[in-house]
Amino acid sequence: MSSKQPSRPPQRQAAPPEPPPNTVAVGFTYFAAVMLMLIGAFQIIQSLVAIFNDTFYVVGQEWVFEFDVTLWGWLHLALGILAVVAAFYLFKGAVWARTVGVLVAGGSAIFNFAWLPYYPLWSIAIIALDVFVIWALTVHGRDITRA
Repeated sequence: MSSKQPSRPPQRQAAPPEPPPNTVAVGFTYFAAVMLMLIGAFQIIQSLVAIFNDTFYVVGQEWVFEFDVTLWGWLHLALGILAVVAAFYLFKGAVWARTVGVLVAGGSAIFNFAWLPYYPLWSIAIIALDVFVIWALTVHGRDITRA
């Protein structure tokens, strides 16, 4: 008679503990969320001026991009609201908000590039903030979900 002992199932080893979140990365992401909220607020203010006083923005030269200022104001309003909502959910650590934040910041940069003839210095400042937000959310955004 053979005496076989019942085989034991293999024991699983515990996964190594996840490293703690990088506080600098979390700080950059929170700062990006604040900047995204400010960008959204700036877009909303800019849009309200364009909607209610479409003669405020005047183009001095002929440019390739010529738009109806009121329509452009409605587009900026929608983008601004999206930016504020995405920033709000970034503070809560929502993963989808990082993607929406990057898309909104990219859209804002494109919109403000086309808005250059109407308000050049403002547009350049917003584009610079958009680039920072995109960088912070793509490089450091993951750590905020573990904070």
